[in-house]
Amino acid sequence: MAKAVVDQSACVGCESCVGACPVGAISVNDGKAGVNADACVECGSCVSTCPVGAISQ
Repeated sequence: MAKAVVDQSACVGCESCVGACPVGAISVNDGKAGVNADACVECGSCVSTCPVGAISQ
């Protein structure tokens, strides 16, 4: 797997991914999610949780 990446143009800022991340690597700033790549453990929880498919690995 790879680090999670957020498509900023698709993200709706719902924060579903924030709660799904077991290591707290995702935060929402200015209405868009962002991933701290150094903290991401490549588990994929955020990818399957995003309702609009804005996160990929």
